[in-house]
Amino acid sequence: MQLLRDNPWPDLFGRCQREAFHLEVRDTYAVPNESEALRRFLDGEPDDNAWFEPWGELVRATVGRGVAVTRVRVVSVPHVDYQRWLLALTALNAEAGEDIRYLPRQIARDVPADDFWLLDDERVVFNLVDENGRAAAASALTTDPRIVDLCRQVKERVWQLATPYAEYAVDIRR
Repeated sequence: MQLLRDNPWPDLFGRCQREAFHLEVRDTYAVPNESEALRRFLDGEPDDNAWFEPWGELVRATVGRGVAVTRVRVVSVPHVDYQRWLLALTALNAEAGEDIRYLPRQIARDVPADDFWLLDDERVVFNLVDENGRAAAASALTTDPRIVDLCRQVKERVWQLATPYAEYAVDIRR
């Protein structure tokens, strides 16, 4: 495993040629640049979502090169506040070009305990977080064929089970 520090995503996405797939398995995250926006959401206050723009720009540039940016969020139902907030914001991800799908935890069943990014089915990057969902100062990259293959199999299984964001958002409001 190689530790990646700071913000490795522009470089990692820049090297992608086909797909950057993200599996999210936690119901909550403690991301410092999201805390104020989450507070506003919970208090019913508007937010300009400026904090999201660096990610939106990266996704637009990546998708603009013909690389798919895909994500499955495995979520508990009913949704916790953090997931309700993410669901309200997912339109921003979709507008930037991400294809996001939702998968209720009871349908997903066995999923890894850790989030990961699978890049071109060749590299896996694990998002390192503590028990409270706070990001560590690094991510971990591996090209170990066994780990890559396991993550690819998980991706294929959950992708087929998951519901596209637009459809999920309509179903959840019913």
